[in-house]
Amino acid sequence: MAKRDYYEVLGLSKGATPDEIKKAFRKKAMEYHPDRNPDNKEAEEKFKEVNEAYEILSDPQKKDRYDRFGHAGVDPNQGFGGGGGFSGFEDIFGDIFGSFAGGGFGGSRRRNGPRKGADIQARVAVTFEEAAFGTKQEIRITRNEDCPECGGTGAEKGTERTTCPHCNGTGQISKVSNTPFGQFTNVTTCPHCGGQGTIVTNPCKKCGGKGRIRKDVKISIDIPAGIDNDSVISLKGQGEPGLNGGPAGDVYVIVQVKPHKIFKRNGSDLILEIPITYPQAVLGADIIVPTLTEKISYKIPPGTQHGTVFRLKGKGVKVVNSGRYGDLYVKVLIEIPKKINGEQRRILQQLEAAYNSGEHEQKKNFMENMKEFFKKDKENDAKEKKDNKEK
Repeated sequence: MAKRDYYEVLGLSKGATPDEIKKAFRKKAMEYHPDRNPDNKEAEEKFKEVNEAYEILSDPQKKDRYDRFGHAGVDPNQGFGGGGGFSGFEDIFGDIFGSFAGGGFGGSRRRNGPRKGADIQARVAVTFEEAAFGTKQEIRITRNEDCPECGGTGAEKGTERTTCPHCNGTGQISKVSNTPFGQFTNVTTCPHCGGQGTIVTNPCKKCGGKGRIRKDVKISIDIPAGIDNDSVISLKGQGEPGLNGGPAGDVYVIVQVKPHKIFKRNGSDLILEIPITYPQAVLGADIIVPTLTEKISYKIPPGTQHGTVFRLKGKGVKVVNSGRYGDLYVKVLIEIPKKINGEQRRILQQLEAAYNSGEHEQKKNFMENMKEFFKKDKENDAKEKKDNKEK
């Protein structure tokens, strides 16, 4: 199969600057790196193709021959010279492959370089009011910490770590192999020191040479006013410690808000359902409305319907990290008694008898529509019988 143009492989046009070539290579190498595409043969081939393109275009002499003669200009079998391995651009490989948790095809793991510590997830439960007004809470996590006996070295007191004899302190083992593209240097983590470059000959008795111990830690956190259920609070640098001088990970605290007996939340708004009697709905009434901070009197107008919602502006929950507040929505529900005594029944019957037809517009409209419906239904039946008779 004919080789693709090297500039096309990197997504560049001819005449690209060295910085543009380097930037394009970084992007493509990250995209097709085997750690991101496990067991993907197509990605592996593209990764080789990207490496080959950069190996040529990053070398001024090879780039010049390629620009003048194409692939033949860098083919050693054509008499122009060229070929060679990929170890000439170890500097850029180190930056790219160091970002992966492990190495992979043709990469350098650099396990002895600084690495960020792992993140930790925790949960905390707060009451509805604590979420609304803010509070302080204490959580307990378990994380690795430097061993107090050896100070994190893993070596027994009075001794030190020694240079790994297998990788000579580099933390990596290189193996050169010949491929159709030239020499290929495969760099893997040293299995003897785990990429540290040093080994412990006299391990610390407390940590067994690991340099770290598991420890329960209490952390105080500020829960801001207005926080909602399933919100996440980030505690920077409180997670697992980094390796080889790398930064510590973070702790992500998921906040669980306990439900309230009468209030519900919708973002920063509160929703409250208040039952009222039928006479209150008909005549209007002053009702007591509870908020999170006080009780207020609210006048509902005469003729209030079941399910009507009233808005009390600014009586909701504080918007996190601001001076704004949501609203309180009060939904009134007309409660119908399931049991009444004789006197109440007599009064209701008198009330029903005293109603004029125009006082229940919805009922009146429904009855008229029902009559019209049955009238048409009756006419259709008569027409159908007449048609059947004529047949």
